[in-house]
Amino acid sequence: MYDVLCFGDSNTWGYNALTAARFAPEVRWTGVLQSSLGPEYRVIEEGLNGRTTVWEDPVEGDKVGKRHLLPCLLSQAPLDLVIIMLGTNDLKMRYSAPVTDVAAGVSILADIVLGSTTGKDGTAPSLLIVAPPAFAKLSEFAAMFEGGVEKSRSLGRLYAEVARAHGCAFLDAGSVIRSSDVDGIHLEASAHAALGRALSREVKKILG
Repeated sequence: MYDVLCFGDSNTWGYNALTAARFAPEVRWTGVLQSSLGPEYRVIEEGLNGRTTVWEDPVEGDKVGKRHLLPCLLSQAPLDLVIIMLGTNDLKMRYSAPVTDVAAGVSILADIVLGSTTGKDGTAPSLLIVAPPAFAKLSEFAAMFEGGVEKSRSLGRLYAEVARAHGCAFLDAGSVIRSSDVDGIHLEASAHAALGRALSREVKKILG
């Protein structure tokens, strides 16, 4: 049995932009990933709406990935692979973070994973960094993410550099899916399906 932890935000949780409810387990990309991988793998969902990489949220409360990650690793250990897809919420206007700092936040999370002993035999688990897709046209979140559209287009390039620096796997989600035109940020069911299948291929490359 291979154990895979998926650490992310609302797009890992499964936020449905049309209803503001949660997609059913089999619709979420984590569920599609589980189905595609089969019974030899255990996919562990760890998505939180509003989660950031390192930023303290003064409005929504404790959303800091840096603080949450190690406890999640420890509670789910031993792990074969950790998938991190974060950074969308870092682009909120309230943080005023340059996109290079968003990538630096992902780098800090990579250090936590690769510096841990939460893999099999007390080693670090493998790591797959996923860059969120660029924003589509923002609607209800336009004010919250003012200035974020242009920044979001650089995440793929910068995350690839982080992955290379850490010697870990990388997928640019924007190469296989796009954000929903409903709100510009979240994923539609078809995108969850496509992302889950794409990640299944990547996971099999990493773990065999």
